[in-house]
Amino acid sequence: MVLQKDGKVFLKIVYWGMGGSGKTTILKTLYELTKEKKKDIIPVGDLQMIAKDSGATLYFDRGLFHSIKEKEIYYRIYTIAGQKAFVPLRRKVFDKLEGTTDAVIFVADSQTMYLEDNIESLLELKSIANDRLIREIPLIVMLNKQDLKQTIDEEDFKLILKNEKLWIDSNNKLSAWNPIIYKTCAIFDHEKDIYRSFHETARRATLYQIYGKGRAPADHDPSILI
Repeated sequence: MVLQKDGKVFLKIVYWGMGGSGKTTILKTLYELTKEKKKDIIPVGDLQMIAKDSGATLYFDRGLFHSIKEKEIYYRIYTIAGQKAFVPLRRKVFDKLEGTTDAVIFVADSQTMYLEDNIESLLELKSIANDRLIREIPLIVMLNKQDLKQTIDEEDFKLILKNEKLWIDSNNKLSAWNPIIYKTCAIFDHEKDIYRSFHETARRATLYQIYGKGRAPADHDPSILI
């Protein structure tokens, strides 16, 4: 259920992915990009981060962002530690902490040697979401670390989504809400599609609430909605 307080609407977006896929770096880069106030979404306050000495996320990272166009809408952004030991925490963050999740950005480490780890993380997400992805929870995919060699191709990952029934057939109206797959680089100096992927996720999360009352609006094409 979407949180509402004092006339403000808070949508919750979670960056999900295997440990080391770049979720924290993405959030830091997003913060720096939006802090310049040249985007449609800006940060509110500082990021909250709990990290190990190595820089890896110990529990989760959190940030609050505000829509400039839709002034009543705020986005609570989480990244969660991807290591296996944090399964209970991921479940708690996904469904309980500050409300249920309204949209997911799946972050894959694009290096081919981590393909199975990415699939394992995707399967966990699918299980926790309990058939709500796409139909009730917008899903966007980031193939991160595309600046490295031997990376997963977009079509290969689309095939994985289809195999896991996370891709809706084109004869279904809901296919318009299939995941967009972005090929990204999270490092600020070389960033690619970090803001663009977040903005589309935030846009879809808002549209699900406005036009679909918490579900994918089957009678609307997302490309023509503001």
